[in-house]
Amino acid sequence: MTATNSKIFFVVFLCSFSSLAYEITLMRIFSISLWYHFAFMIISIAMLGYGASGTVLSLYPKLKEQTNIKIYSIFLSIGISLSYLISNQIPFDPVRLSWEKTQLLYIALYYVVLSAPFFFTGLIIAAAFSSISEKSGLLYGSDLLGAGAGSIGILAAMTVTEPERAVFMLAIPALIASVMISGNKLKVLSIVLILSNLSLIFFKPAFINLRMSQYKGLEMALKFPGAEHLKRYSSPFSRIDTFKSPAVRFAPGLSLRYLEPLPEQTGIAIDGGEINAITAAGDDKSLSFLGYLPSALPYEIGKKGAVVILDPKGGLQALVARYYNSNNIYKIESNSLLIRVIRDEFSRFSGRMYEQETWSGLGRSRLKVWDEKFNIIDISLMGAAPAGSFGISEDYRLTVEAFVEYISHLKPDGFLSINLYLLPPPRIELRLLNTVIEALDELRITGMRNQVAAIRSWDSICILIKKSHFTAEEINTIKRFSKDRRFDLIYYPGISKGEGNRYIKMPSDEYYTAFENLLDIKKRSWFTENYLFDIKPVRDDNPFFHQYLKIKNIREIYKVMGEKWQYFMEEGYVLPALFAQAMILSLALIFLPILRRREGIQTALSSSKKFLPYFAFLGIGYMFVEIALIQKAILPLENPSYAVAAVLASMLISSGIGSLLSHRFSLLRSPFAAGLIALLVIAFSLFIPYIFSAIASLDIGIKISAVFFALVPLGFFMGIPFPMGLRILGERDVFLIPWAWAINACFSVLAPILTIMTAMTFGFKIVLWFGALAYVLAFVMLSVFSGHRRS
Repeated sequence: MTATNSKIFFVVFLCSFSSLAYEITLMRIFSISLWYHFAFMIISIAMLGYGASGTVLSLYPKLKEQTNIKIYSIFLSIGISLSYLISNQIPFDPVRLSWEKTQLLYIALYYVVLSAPFFFTGLIIAAAFSSISEKSGLLYGSDLLGAGAGSIGILAAMTVTEPERAVFMLAIPALIASVMISGNKLKVLSIVLILSNLSLIFFKPAFINLRMSQYKGLEMALKFPGAEHLKRYSSPFSRIDTFKSPAVRFAPGLSLRYLEPLPEQTGIAIDGGEINAITAAGDDKSLSFLGYLPSALPYEIGKKGAVVILDPKGGLQALVARYYNSNNIYKIESNSLLIRVIRDEFSRFSGRMYEQETWSGLGRSRLKVWDEKFNIIDISLMGAAPAGSFGISEDYRLTVEAFVEYISHLKPDGFLSINLYLLPPPRIELRLLNTVIEALDELRITGMRNQVAAIRSWDSICILIKKSHFTAEEINTIKRFSKDRRFDLIYYPGISKGEGNRYIKMPSDEYYTAFENLLDIKKRSWFTENYLFDIKPVRDDNPFFHQYLKIKNIREIYKVMGEKWQYFMEEGYVLPALFAQAMILSLALIFLPILRRREGIQTALSSSKKFLPYFAFLGIGYMFVEIALIQKAILPLENPSYAVAAVLASMLISSGIGSLLSHRFSLLRSPFAAGLIALLVIAFSLFIPYIFSAIASLDIGIKISAVFFALVPLGFFMGIPFPMGLRILGERDVFLIPWAWAINACFSVLAPILTIMTAMTFGFKIVLWFGALAYVLAFVMLSVFSGHRRS
């Protein structure tokens, strides 16, 4: 092996490190600048860049010469910096999609601009495979180990700096790779580029600042006269901005009978979009408005014993519990950075809200380890303004399994209180009710018509679930509370038609009608099936709580939503548009070498064309399994970013080790590896829920380690089939290696979008089964092709 060849493995490692770390950084950037449900698009963009590199090398074979790799590594570093700077100027805004069709073109522009650095990474790896295909196992192992290290390294980087600065840090490993294999002139250029990136990191000129959608909550709040941005706090998983603004008047559903001014409030924005507020904790007089909130209802009628507040954010509901003299107030907040900011920066202002009895994590996971029962479990699903963009985000707080946990931790006469904004037409509250009913059924608690109550204000609703039947005294308190504050009754045991819709009149009392139908066991299924929106209960296997669209009702929903297509974009149905764009681009990249009729390809195809779909099945299978496992890991790890880091690191590093060892031990290079993967995926789909449930109560460090090591056996074998296929192809038709790389990557472009679309309909278990099927088909193709080779 030449000195240059030996260095290639380190070059591949470093460039893969930069590329994967940049991919994760872009996901954080999109979560802040746009919305979380656009972040997944980055995976498709990255794979598109890889696919394009294989197509270009197929069309222009001279580009795959090993001597070009040093140039590609410089272009990779430049591409990382420039693609961020250019994309940051693209005026895409999902809110404008409803009236500006050109916004779809901006999405296509994102694909082109942001795929550039991944294109150069693909050139590096595909050129290396073409040059030394007999070392495919070592090369692929270096690629995966570099990517795995990048997934961990970028989290460390974002603990000390913001994602827009981290971008310029990520260009440096690729430049170091260039220095390793370049001549003097290119070494000087690489060093100059390293210094340039370091200057951008330390001095941070204004042009690298992250551009945020003008329709996100923070941007809108800062447009008010007198608004002031106070401070920004960042972590690898969250960004929090504190600010003052007249827009911050956080008292959801406040009774119109309350005429006094609110106490001072400081706004907080999470990733620029979710707005909440910290309320100054003064005396009872200044906090008297708390008794005029619909969310105060359980405290008016319940015992003031142990209370747990799930995701209190700025702490309003904790203030309500304190105002009503609750004895023990426990707070469980999923955003650990938010706890730290309020505790360290706003301790006196908030009345030392988070200094005692406060935990971070997912509420249902924390409750699972507690034996204590509570008088009130308070869940608030509100920010400072109704959120219109739910997107495709999963929500494990609101599944049947979650509500089983909540209800199980209530005292016999305890209340589960759910507070949320009204967003007509009714759908959120109806799915909540349906999901709670399913949970009560699983707990074998009967008589649910006597265990539900609900009231509404002008913009919010409070739903109470009682573990036992409401008493006559409690019902009278509900009626008196609502009458005194001019809240409308939606439902209570024994309500008569016409008792609601009195103070804040709607054209019809559709909330009462819906609750009556859902609580009637004879009408529930019929009403759910025939309702305009999908309001069926959701479970942990497909926790897309905020997906309400029924395809058969698209025309009617379009009319109900004011004939605006924006609703479908907000609900995450930009997915089909993204899938169509990705599919067209991917198919073009796959078939372009054939259409150009390159002689080498035509000759190679005659003997190996039946083997190329093998790489397509591997691309689909790997991504289906990886993304499904990431989504499943969110529940035990209680944070999407933890799940991404743990699963990616485990899968990539163990796959890299598998690839390296397959090069050393011929026994691992058996077609049966793909078949074994299919069996392992099916086994994981059946047993991983039990494994993740068993570790849910452990400390976060132990849980991350457990997830990492649990996936190692699967990841190890998943790293073997791809380099094995390239090695076989290299022995027969080395000309086709770049095209095989393109096919694998282009099908991986489609897989992330297909994964989410499939999971929303069938659940993540079925996604894993589809991934297993892809590996079965790969096993069949490899076995057949290997048989032909031997014959």
